[in-house]
Amino acid sequence: MKIAVKVIPGARRNECLGWEEHPDAGRVLRLRVAAPPVEGRANKEVIRLLADLLGIPKSSVTLLHGGSGRLKLIEIPDGADIVRL
Repeated sequence: MKIAVKVIPGARRNECLGWEEHPDAGRVLRLRVAAPPVEGRANKEVIRLLADLLGIPKSSVTLLHGGSGRLKLIEIPDGADIVRL
């Protein structure tokens, strides 16, 4: 399953802010990550945070698109319980 994620890097702490409507991407999940947007650190933190929130291994979360932007497309397993988010 693919989900759109809007990332706010450099936050005080990692947290999920919930779902919102985005004018370009439709429904997106907003995440804050403490890692800075340097050398892929924020992307790694997004993957770790989503894996922790969903209770799945990090290897099951894949960044498909948006490695250098705030809006990202992430693939997670079809059986993942996104209702937890």
